[in-house]
Amino acid sequence: MPQAPSRPANPGLDAAAARQFQLTKPLGSLGALEQVVLDLASIQNAERPMARPAAAVIFAADHPVVRHGVAIYPASVTAGMVVNFARGGAAAAVAADWVHGLPLQVHDVGVDTAYDIPPNGSSAEVFRHRFNGLAAGDLRVEDAMSPELFEAAVEAGRLAVVNLEPRPKVLILGEMGIGNAMPASAVSAALLGRPAEEFVGLGAGVDGEGLRRRQQVIDDALARLGSTEDPLEIVRRVGGRDIAALVGAVQAAREIGAAVLVDGFVVTAAMYAAVLNEPELRENLIFGHRSDEPGHARLLEAMHARPLLELGLRLGEGSGALAAFGLVEYAARLHSDMATFSEAELDGAIGDDAPSQHSGPIVSGIRD
Repeated sequence: MPQAPSRPANPGLDAAAARQFQLTKPLGSLGALEQVVLDLASIQNAERPMARPAAAVIFAADHPVVRHGVAIYPASVTAGMVVNFARGGAAAAVAADWVHGLPLQVHDVGVDTAYDIPPNGSSAEVFRHRFNGLAAGDLRVEDAMSPELFEAAVEAGRLAVVNLEPRPKVLILGEMGIGNAMPASAVSAALLGRPAEEFVGLGAGVDGEGLRRRQQVIDDALARLGSTEDPLEIVRRVGGRDIAALVGAVQAAREIGAAVLVDGFVVTAAMYAAVLNEPELRENLIFGHRSDEPGHARLLEAMHARPLLELGLRLGEGSGALAAFGLVEYAARLHSDMATFSEAELDGAIGDDAPSQHSGPIVSGIRD
């Protein structure tokens, strides 16, 4: 994986590292939480970085590849789940609203079944993006998106983030789309140059025959793709509109200075493609969890990422990142409000060699 360019001076990160040294605890005793704070400090250029305001954004789309029997649910369930988000019944809606009190937006970037949003009692805002009648393709036999559709989906993701008010310090990204583990598997296998079986999992619960069918579909897609190496071209040809929108979203997050709390396999596949295209985007990523999808671990390894949680999740929707948000907020609050040795009148407990400058790579979760 290409290395990110060297960082410019970051006084906020230096100050945060120095403050961390002075807090009333043994250095390193909060483990991964200490690194999370340094990640946030680097992104925000702040001695006391904040986790709020924060927002959750989900991109929803259908995938023509489901016609090959690779999912246990019909494609129409994607539309039903968009309505479920709006009603507050989906896991991500419950977590965003009732657990964390965060705004949740759902951006429809390619849901092919018609649906109506209830006029009252909405838990999530739903935005519909329509791309002048441009249709997605079946990635097994044709490009998933035309160049025009790909650019439109990326732009929809970018606009979804730059239009957030208030601008978030932490952005939680999620996805929803029946069958979208298939394009994520194809994208990941192509980017890493690995065989399909290393990335194709059980998804929402397919059986053994379904697993073999999934692998064959991805093998066919990779054979059609050929030797393409450009990461965004790979997303265009074997990805999906939701994955393209996620690429635009992380680009925009960098633009507005927000940390991205990364969810599971599908989101991470999009992040990896985006980072291969623009290595500096890696600096804005904090990885919430390791999912139970086999390809997710390989992507995390490729990105030198050690996620905060490992709970065997494979729901998507941003649910794992939302679970990790509480830890991110906890880490930021401890760093901000814990007393220093001086404030606690324990000045003699540490020496005078507090670090004046943070050194070493920032690796989301904890340092490698």
